[in-house]
Amino acid sequence: MLILLNLATSFAQSKAPAAVISAFKQKFPTATKVSWGKENAKEWEAEFTLDGNKVSANFNLEGVWLETEMEIPVSKLPKAVADAIQKQYPNWKITEANKTETAKNGWIYEADIKSGKQKKEVVFKEDGTSVVK
Repeated sequence: MLILLNLATSFAQSKAPAAVISAFKQKFPTATKVSWGKENAKEWEAEFTLDGNKVSANFNLEGVWLETEMEIPVSKLPKAVADAIQKQYPNWKITEANKTETAKNGWIYEADIKSGKQKKEVVFKEDGTSVVK
């Protein structure tokens, strides 16, 4: 089973450009269970395990790192972020949360929120300042 998993990981990695794989290995040398997918025409996304956490990271076609995202429990959102969401979206429920490091914005928190059938993603800095992604 382990051999098949390693073969599947190697095959999936072979689809990504060499520059992307090289940059990934340099940034995340201890990553395990790596799988690759095309995020869009200009980006590759690796999903992997790092220190027991499920993580994803995006790179452009030249291998430049763009962002790393890790799902976190909603209870782990910084208080300022949770308060800002409640203030701006008083009747919405937070259904999922991510802690994300981006090349553009540094550390940010993304939350999926829901009100009835409406759903949206909101993004904030740790201090509760809204971010346009």
